Amino acid sequence: MNRTKSHNSKTECNNESEMSANVYKLITNEDKPPDIKYDKENSWIAAVQMFVSFLLAGFGMVAASLLLDVVQHWEVFQKIPGVYILVPALLGLKGNLEMTLASRMSTHANMGHLGACLKQLVVGNLCLIQCQAVLVGFLAAMAAVAMGWIPQGLFDIHQAMLLCASSVLTASFASFVLGLIMIGVIVVSKKLNINPDNIATPIAASLGDLTTLALLSWISSMLYQSLGTSLILPSIIIIIGAILVPACGYVASQNKFTTQALDEGWVPVVSGMVISSTGGLILGYTVSNYQGVAVFQLVINGIGGNMAAVHASRLSTLFHTGQKEKYVISNTTKLLMLMVVPGQLIFVYTIAYLKAGHTSVTPIFILIYVCAALLQVFLLLIISHYLVVWMWKLGLDPDNSAIPYLTALGDLLGTALLGVAFYILFAIGDQDSDLGD
Repeated sequence: MNRTKSHNSKTECNNESEMSANVYKLITNEDKPPDIKYDKENSWIAAVQMFVSFLLAGFGMVAASLLLDVVQHWEVFQKIPGVYILVPALLGLKGNLEMTLASRMSTHANMGHLGACLKQLVVGNLCLIQCQAVLVGFLAAMAAVAMGWIPQGLFDIHQAMLLCASSVLTASFASFVLGLIMIGVIVVSKKLNINPDNIATPIAASLGDLTTLALLSWISSMLYQSLGTSLILPSIIIIIGAILVPACGYVASQNKFTTQALDEGWVPVVSGMVISSTGGLILGYTVSNYQGVAVFQLVINGIGGNMAAVHASRLSTLFHTGQKEKYVISNTTKLLMLMVVPGQLIFVYTIAYLKAGHTSVTPIFILIYVCAALLQVFLLLIISHYLVVWMWKLGLDPDNSAIPYLTALGDLLGTALLGVAFYILFAIGDQDSDLGD
């Protein structure tokens, strides 16, 4: 290969020494020969990186729950209940988009694509998540409208338009801002020799919930106060969103780094929403019987889902770089399991210090709660391993498909196990539904 041809190959992100044939085909839909270099990281360094990122993610979730406790008293939340219904659906769907973006970009970073290919990766992924986010905004709004309409049989076009416009504008703006932040975090982490697989998905979860909730509250409140009975502004927002979807989708479809993600990303996101909804039904039952469940549900579900997402992201990167899966099973699983107890204790005592829950933090409560958290993470890590391996064998990119299922299963398992834990506490305790108050 002469110098000119080699230079052109680098410019087009097609360096022949970068990837194996199967890996490159999964990432860019092209065939290239193998020669991937990936340095094996120190387990203790990885543990520190993951634990710090989990703490940030956990405190982000606590902050989001405290913010929700404040904004739920705003006029728009009181007068339009659909906004409150919209919160879990939009946060769950949007969170999956940010976390899959973080997983994809972490894989590219570990495969050395952030040099010559950075611009192409940024444009393709920002257009991809913009397309996905606007559609997710529509989907979440329709779910909120339906859930608000079915029980009473009443439909208000003004409220429906406000919900849809608020959801679409929030999803679009949050995706653009968070997408840029996540790409920046991954680029900087590689320059600092930090493995982005260890920190990107928890940070995405931490920033995603807080940012999306803050934007949704502010945008819906502004629209509610300025609209009156006019449908002009919501209609304009919805029309612009409808234009963005095909425009951004076309750009993403023409980008070899995002074509497969555009094709594969929809089923996992929607399926994850269905699984999470099942967890919501369980949560509704448990909260009605045990008031103390609510505040701990956010933490146990979030931490469990984040750990499974990190496990899947690291395993996906190892498959993409042609390494043995035994390494991630023997090391990452142990590290993540070791983080469960200290991490959960920090958040439990933080909640107790802030007096945010209804439950007294007693030794028996901590024992049963931590056992539930350990079992949840253990099951999620096993599921994560087999799910990623299965997707890889089917020719699916786990970076695009695994995380929505894992976070949804984290919600389902966490809610169910937390309900069982509170049932046990109630059975052996003082028969008080608040379990201590």
